[in-house]
Amino acid sequence: MLPDPLFYLAAIPALLIVGVSKGGFGGGLGVLGLPILTLAVEPVQAAAVMLPVLCLMDLIGLRAYWNGWNGRLVALLASGAMLGILFGTLSYSYLHASYIRLLVGLIAVGFALNYWTGKRVAKSRRAGRGAALLWGSVSGFTSFVAHAGGPPINVYLLPLKLDKTVYLATSVAFFTLINYVKLIPYVMLGALDGSNLLISFTLLPLAAAGMWLGLRLHHRVSDDRFYPIAYLLLMLTGIKLLYDGICGVVT
Repeated sequence: MLPDPLFYLAAIPALLIVGVSKGGFGGGLGVLGLPILTLAVEPVQAAAVMLPVLCLMDLIGLRAYWNGWNGRLVALLASGAMLGILFGTLSYSYLHASYIRLLVGLIAVGFALNYWTGKRVAKSRRAGRGAALLWGSVSGFTSFVAHAGGPPINVYLLPLKLDKTVYLATSVAFFTLINYVKLIPYVMLGALDGSNLLISFTLLPLAAAGMWLGLRLHHRVSDDRFYPIAYLLLMLTGIKLLYDGICGVVT
């Protein structure tokens, strides 16, 4: 059974924002999609409905940025993400989503502030294995519980100062892998039932439209403008997550 029309009033901007962010700006603002959907449906259902849609977006992004990623970084980050997904699966019934939003929000805002105040030490940072495993694990965990894996990955990738297309391709390849892995525990937990899959199917055109728009914007934005935009999206994402987390804890 499909939800009432009010759901789609929330879903249209949510999916367009997610698609534009994933397709053109590394997914920084994509975590806003789930909070918007929760205005119309329960958070657990919103997460379940979004996962197949994200998987389609990943395939579109993978085709657009095919073979442009840094394979070593994808492998290192994915290794950590598998641990994060496993921990999220085992602890899912004990976790309060508000605390996860607070954690991810603090990471995102803190890192963005570090960039904007000019105190970052990322100019000479190298792609260390330990850091990749750490942030990959955090991303896998937060992606599993709240589809909020973007900020932790941006914390690791943005300071590496990759070419913007390599950065986006690496992000796309990473999230394609972990989102498809997430399908397994989501099915095991009973979240991807026939009703939720039907709703996901109705949202697929929005996913494609958002990705197309994001890809167009990506090729129109210069390197000099790209990273400030990415950090701004990271900051906005963090503020939104902090607000949602505080509201959830207070209430």
